[in-house]
Amino acid sequence: MKDIVKHYTNGEVTVVWKPALCIHSAVCVGGLPRVFHPKELPWITLEHATSDEITRQVDRCPSGALTWEPTANS
Repeated sequence: MKDIVKHYTNGEVTVVWKPALCIHSAVCVGGLPRVFHPKELPWITLEHATSDEITRQVDRCPSGALTWEPTANS
C-alpha cells in the first residue's frame, strides 16, 4: 500500500505531512495551535502564522512526520 503524503503551502513554504510516521505527540498542536488543529479539515492552515513561525514549529516534530521545504518560485 502506498504511503499517504499531504502537502500544505502558503506560497513561501510547503509543509509535508506523512501520517504513517506520526506518533501523535501533539508538539505541533501545542506549539502553534492556530496552524495545527487536528479536529478540523484541513488540519493545517498555514495562513494563520508567518513562514518563520511555521518552519520553526515543524522543525520540532519529533517523529519527522512533518517536514517543510521552500515553495518553488517563491
